[in-house]
Amino acid sequence: MSAIDDLPPLREVIREHSLSARKSLGQNFLLDLNLTARIARAAGPLEDSTVVEVGPGPGGLTRALLALGARRVIAVERDERALAPLEAIAKRYPGRLEVVCADAQTFDLRPMLAGERAKIVANLPYNIATQLLINWLTLEPWPPWYDMMVLMFQREVAERIVAHENEEAYGRLAVLANWRAETKILFDISPAAFVPQPKVTSSVVRLVPRQQPEACDRRALEQVAAAAFGQRRKMLRQSLKSLGLDPARLAAAADVEATRRAETIPVSGFVAMARELADIRAAKQS
Repeated sequence: MSAIDDLPPLREVIREHSLSARKSLGQNFLLDLNLTARIARAAGPLEDSTVVEVGPGPGGLTRALLALGARRVIAVERDERALAPLEAIAKRYPGRLEVVCADAQTFDLRPMLAGERAKIVANLPYNIATQLLINWLTLEPWPPWYDMMVLMFQREVAERIVAHENEEAYGRLAVLANWRAETKILFDISPAAFVPQPKVTSSVVRLVPRQQPEACDRRALEQVAAAAFGQRRKMLRQSLKSLGLDPARLAAAADVEATRRAETIPVSGFVAMARELADIRAAKQS
C-alpha cells in the first residue's frame, strides 16, 4: 500500500482513537489507500472542485480526495469519535476540509455551498446508503446542486441501481435512478479490503444527473413504479389497480399491453404512464 501523504497509517489512526467500526452506524472502514485513491480518481479531475463526502470515518477517502487536489471537501460525519482524526487531516490540508457533525439524512448542505456546484464522493454507511441515494435523486428543483455522484454500495444494491428492463435486479430504484441519471458500475471491491470484513462484495457506482430527464411528475412516477413492482409477478392490469384508475389506459399510454409485467417495461414506459396518471388526476380536479 503506497502512501498518499505523510499522515499516519489508517490502522494506527483507528487504534489511537479507539475508532472501532460500529454496526449500528453501518460502518466498514476501507483502509487501503490505493483503493481510496481509485475511488477519488473516479470522480474525474478534482482541481477546483468542491466534494461532499458522507461517512468519512477515519478519513481514508478524505485524504485521497485532498491529496488528488480537491479544492474543498465537506465531510459529513455523524460519529463524534471520528472528529479528532478528521481534524488532524484538516490541519494537514489547511483551509480545504470542513467537517460537519450531523446526520446526512437530514442535514441540508445547500447553505454551505451557497450556489456552488459540487461532487458527492463517498463510501456510504451500508444501513442508510439506499435512502441517501433516493434523497439525492428526488431533490427539487432539478438539475440538483451536484454534478456527479461516485458512491460505494453493496454489490446487490449497485445492481439494483443500474439495472434495465428484463434484468432480475430491475425495480423501483432502477426506474428512479435511470430516469434522473446516467448510471454505471465502475468496479468492485473485495470484502477483504474492509475492517471489519462485510459478508458481501462492494461496488463503486457513478451517477451523472441528466440535465433534462423525460418530463413527468416525479411523485406520479414513483407511485406508478411502486404499484407495478409491488406485485411484480402480476400483470399490469392487476398491479396498477391500486392506483384507483383503469390500468389498461395507463398501459396504453406507454404503448404496451396490460398483460405485460413491470420488469419488462423500460423507464420511458413508466414515464409515459406517470404522465397519463398525472393528466387523469388533473382532469378530475378541474
